[in-house]
Amino acid sequence: MRRLGELEAEIMDRLWVWQRPATVREIVDDINRGRRVAYTTVMTVADILHRKGWLRREKAGRAWLYEPVRSREEYTAGLMRDALGDSQDRPAALLRFVEVISDEDMAALDAALRATRGGGPGDPGTGGGA
Repeated sequence: MRRLGELEAEIMDRLWVWQRPATVREIVDDINRGRRVAYTTVMTVADILHRKGWLRREKAGRAWLYEPVRSREEYTAGLMRDALGDSQDRPAALLRFVEVISDEDMAALDAALRATRGGGPGDPGTGGGA
């Protein structure tokens, strides 16, 4: 999965935060609070994101309403998967990763592993496993 470009990420960030479809005008107006960007530039990038499968769109009068196809979490997981895939020593990369994450992230990772793997017998996080 390719990392999003700067403007692509700005567009996606807004749509992920808003959690609703939005027009290019709404996106442009919000971006322009921090820096100037042309309407046509955002329109072009939103269309590119649509063609790449990142956004779905629906006609609303004369405008398009855009919304994300994938969640921010799916995007982040894809980047993490690709970074791991780029490693020549996956076990070493995983070990280094768990060495540098916070205790809070380690607990979340442990809970996610138990949830996806079904936990072990008597594991309180899985209802006892079976």
